Amino acid sequence: MTVRRDFKEPARCRPDLVIGREELYAEAREQLARGGSVLLHGPAGIGKSTVLRALAAENAGASGTVLRCSATESESHLPFLALADLFGLVLDRVSARLPAAQRTALESALTGRGESSLQRDGLALRLAVLSTLRALAAEGPVLVVADDLQWLDPASAELLGFAARRLGDSPVRMLCAVRTDGEEYDRHLRACPPDTLAVRLGPFSRPQVAALLDHRGYTGLSRSTVRDIHRTSGGNPLFALELGRALAESPARPRPGEPLPVPTSLRALVLSRLEMLSDDARRTLLVASAGARPTLALLHAAGRDNAEAETARAAALGLLVTDPEEPALRFAHPLISAALYAEAPAGERRAAHTALSTAASDPIERARHLALAATGPDPEVAARLAEAAALARDRGAPSVAASLGLLAARHTPADGEPGPDERRLQAAEDAITAGEVDLARDIAREVLTRATAPAERVRAWMVVIEAAGQALGEVDAVFPQVLADAGDDPRLLALVHYQLAWREVVVDGDFAKSRQEAAHAAELAARGGDRRTELMALAFQSSTETLMGHPDAPATIRRALQEPQDPDVASHHNGAAMARFRWLLMSDQLPEARTAITSLLREARRRGMVESEVHFSRLLADTELRSGHCGRALDLGRESLRLARDSGIGESASAMLASLAEASGGDVERALTLAREAADHAEVDGDQLYLSLALAALGYAQLVAGDAQGAVRSLRRVRELEHGMGINDPARGRWQGDLAEALVRVGEPGEAQELINVTRVHALRLNRASVLAVLDRAEALVRAARGEHQAAYAQLTSAQERLAKLGFGLEEARAAFARARLRAAQGPGPAAYDEAARLFRRCRALPWLRQVERAVAAGPAEAEPVPAAAAGALDGLAAMERQVAALVMEGATNREIAARLFISVKTVEATLTRVYRKLGIRSRVDIVRLAAGRRTK
Repeated sequence: MTVRRDFKEPARCRPDLVIGREELYAEAREQLARGGSVLLHGPAGIGKSTVLRALAAENAGASGTVLRCSATESESHLPFLALADLFGLVLDRVSARLPAAQRTALESALTGRGESSLQRDGLALRLAVLSTLRALAAEGPVLVVADDLQWLDPASAELLGFAARRLGDSPVRMLCAVRTDGEEYDRHLRACPPDTLAVRLGPFSRPQVAALLDHRGYTGLSRSTVRDIHRTSGGNPLFALELGRALAESPARPRPGEPLPVPTSLRALVLSRLEMLSDDARRTLLVASAGARPTLALLHAAGRDNAEAETARAAALGLLVTDPEEPALRFAHPLISAALYAEAPAGERRAAHTALSTAASDPIERARHLALAATGPDPEVAARLAEAAALARDRGAPSVAASLGLLAARHTPADGEPGPDERRLQAAEDAITAGEVDLARDIAREVLTRATAPAERVRAWMVVIEAAGQALGEVDAVFPQVLADAGDDPRLLALVHYQLAWREVVVDGDFAKSRQEAAHAAELAARGGDRRTELMALAFQSSTETLMGHPDAPATIRRALQEPQDPDVASHHNGAAMARFRWLLMSDQLPEARTAITSLLREARRRGMVESEVHFSRLLADTELRSGHCGRALDLGRESLRLARDSGIGESASAMLASLAEASGGDVERALTLAREAADHAEVDGDQLYLSLALAALGYAQLVAGDAQGAVRSLRRVRELEHGMGINDPARGRWQGDLAEALVRVGEPGEAQELINVTRVHALRLNRASVLAVLDRAEALVRAARGEHQAAYAQLTSAQERLAKLGFGLEEARAAFARARLRAAQGPGPAAYDEAARLFRRCRALPWLRQVERAVAAGPAEAEPVPAAAAGALDGLAAMERQVAALVMEGATNREIAARLFISVKTVEATLTRVYRKLGIRSRVDIVRLAAGRRTK
């Protein structure tokens, strides 16, 4: 969609304001720049006209003539109307150059004077349109812009198609948009040149809908509301904006369980066909719209005796989609269901819910319908809803539990036991688990406006603090208030000191004080009989001790793993199992660490713990990366980042890990961007813990990119941050070897050796075998820089062997690469790099493999890696083209590429054709040669 920054300024459709279509826009732009034509297609409201206008505005300056037409359904029966729009203003310029018969036929068609028709003057008219376009093209490039091609009158469409197929090399481009609504677009290509690129505009993802709403000023919407807008709109940007506008204009937001308000504009758009249904059929569809997963059996159980005939009629009108293999009924678009429900009178809606409260088979669904059918407080309804919320929680659906909990609170009498606010707080805690932090924060703040009991107030404050995530500095003012509310109750104080432990490490970067707070929290919780908080505090204490290199860490982990355990803590991303995983990972026990984190991720997904899932998928990616499985790590890193951005949880951490994965197995430029994004997030949040990790990722990406000076700057700052925080375990960030290597490259071997010596002391004390091997690799580079080649080679050989035994595949390959460069510097030739290339290929470490190719091409005189900018063979390609070319370099087949990128094999083939044309090459082999700096023949 294109968004104007100010509604008062004229629509300029600048391409940088196209939201959610960046890659498609770039593809279409490149096609037009090559002199080709573009056909945009997709359903109504999907943004075709917006993209078309933006492309037309951008390309108008490069065209001598721009011809425009925009057809409408009401005018599609008028012959030659589109032709008149296109040529009406330019005919005088070229009419003298047309043969008399063609000029007469064309003027008659455009002006309506005479009896011109395709049947009588067909050939003359066809040739006249072709001659007119060629005459205009002789003066300069021509751009034909046609919107809503489906409403083009048949005569104009036939004439345009005839000319388009015969223009040949004439500089005439066509930019068209057509509504397809599920039908094939191929028939509309007949009105376009043969080389036309068809671009389908599909629905927006949830983050894209959120970005669109933000740009239009609808910024006060919670994530759960954006999720509902995305679901109801089906990702259609026009529908999403209309729903956002209706919410912004509505005096009251919908209550839990209720659908979004549907504006009149959309109701009219989707409900016009309902007038052709009987009243009984409309009531049947209303019951279907109120049901979570309506079937004919459910409709019968709800008292809709003629459901088969009524739903068949609705399907014939395009309101429902039926599938013989699928018992569930599905509305043709989610908006039809929402509009139908919104249009129904309140009494009819309650009647539908009443019927479904007994007809539905699932107890959670029955309870929801019972609540929506009831009015006012009702203890029985509230109890049923609370039971359903507990069941949803056990099933791993915390988002559903939160919604049901709020419904339970609404129906709980003020003097009920438990009270309405207690149920609201449980709903808020479920919302935190589900990753809906905005909703949780709003509930807690509301409770705090009236709660007086210390337990309720502290519980609400805990939700506010949890909702802040890593930005704990933003809630600093909360801690004195919550300490005052806690009084001298050890259970409540334990909760506060546990959060203070987090604050000390995240905001102040003080691990020693954080450890003290965590230990104090565990002691208070044990005194108060709160086993859950005691376990969480012990787990956090053990994590800080691990990062500090404290000798008590193993003992604290054992205490945290003692029985009795709490199932919520056991699968929590800050629980004891997580502390154990971190210990395994830092102790070089990679297979055990992978087993542990895989189990945790599986359980988090089963229980619907979104925040834990974000963290666990990221940590599994980290484990795979250390094991040298760069392709797997890249997939997991991207998945974690998508989930983090979608939920708004752990974005900095996920961007950091995605950067490491991209630098190791993907796109180095993207790695640099993600690392800077992660660092910026951490800076804004005041999160020193993740700031050091983000800068370590940035330094690594800079080293891979050949920017040794940048790597030194970033990694020196990491050293300062970790020293200030008291982090002594070099296995935490594993940046020391990268800094030492970068220092050697910039001519500072003395500082590199000093860093190696200091780090080795801690690594020996903590028995960090893989760190010691990496330090030996770095020390070998120092020795090589000093001319001690024989000693350096022996040290590299030893480091490589040890890393191989430990299972650190990528580090092993880097040691082999360093050994090969040392050997190649003495002139043995390209064969020196065979082992390094094989190991990097096994790891699917594409950026490192490129370095090997460049080293081979450079020869002994230039064995050091060169900056990425110097090897920009693929820089001129579009994003999709670069991805495909990169996978070709990995040796992937077209079918494998299609599976990795979620596109068709045909699209892969077409993309490769464009890559060959842009790079001036002929085959897949040439892509690798060109990227390696070789000449193609």
